[in-house]
Amino acid sequence: MLPKRTRITIAVAWALFWLLMNVTAVQEYVRDHHHEVWKPILWESSSALTGTALLLLQRHFTRKYDHLLGTPARWFARQLVWLPVYWVAFVPFAFGLRHAIYGAAGQVYTHTPWAETFLYEDIKMTVYFSIFTTIMFGVLSYHAMQDEKLRVERANAAMREAQLLTLTQQMQPHFLFNALNTISSLMHTDVARADAMLIQLADVLRATLDVSGRHSVPLEVELRLLRGYATLMSERFSDRVRIAWQVDDALLGAPVPVMSMQPLLENIFKHTVEKRRQATAITIAVLREGEQVVLRLEDDGGMLAPAADARQAGGGIGVRNLRARLAAMYGERATFDLVQLSPAGVRAEMRLPCAS
Repeated sequence: MLPKRTRITIAVAWALFWLLMNVTAVQEYVRDHHHEVWKPILWESSSALTGTALLLLQRHFTRKYDHLLGTPARWFARQLVWLPVYWVAFVPFAFGLRHAIYGAAGQVYTHTPWAETFLYEDIKMTVYFSIFTTIMFGVLSYHAMQDEKLRVERANAAMREAQLLTLTQQMQPHFLFNALNTISSLMHTDVARADAMLIQLADVLRATLDVSGRHSVPLEVELRLLRGYATLMSERFSDRVRIAWQVDDALLGAPVPVMSMQPLLENIFKHTVEKRRQATAITIAVLREGEQVVLRLEDDGGMLAPAADARQAGGGIGVRNLRARLAAMYGERATFDLVQLSPAGVRAEMRLPCAS
């Protein structure tokens, strides 16, 4: 079934076509010094009514072949079956109507002999049939293409939705494993700190449950999760880490991928803080640059391995996961970079399109 707007457009175009035919016929009739203008109007109107009825019948009985639009030869073959129907039915119906109205007006409708009339009108019908069947094919093909495009877009959207859900769900057990591993390392050395960390973990998990099933959250919520994780890790490395927060409060409502900053902070603790004896300074910044929101985490002691320095090489599960999520959510509108600082340190930076 064609959209309502398209059906209205076709109906208006069809009406205008026959209006033009009527106007042309009346002009020619008057130019020949005739005055009964109802006659040319009758001739064209009877042709319009009969032609419209035949086209509607053709469409009604051939609609079931619309699935053949992808193979035009087969579709046109099904339509061609109706051409003999036009040849046989047009003259009796159109001319019968003319004879009946002429008779009601007390006149006689005269025309060429029936054989010549059928031949002439059937040639005209063949031309009309070819033109309008071709137009019908074009309109139906266009809408079939649009429907297929919409179907593909919906399928891709559903696939991206499933992909994002999988990626997000992967992050939660990965985060939990690392947090429990941290608490486990303190259980036999400092029970009080381990207990405090368990309470902090409970708060983080509660916040994680609040965003379960969501792909993006306001920055304020993301920072709540990140601060909880930072508190957990700072408890473990209390004398070896300093964290500075530089957040533009005007961006707290900006949407960001959920748990997108946590794996970056986790990498700093895993690859830098755990391996250094001296204190590590970590800076977490959120700012706006032009039409982008910049999420930046950097430390003063990390070193990128050669493979990781080639930014597309990936990194651990957290970084690979993050790259995949950004690609699925934003395409080329978002970027993620790992940059080696001098003389030491690593900067992880996400740039997202600003929603405001």
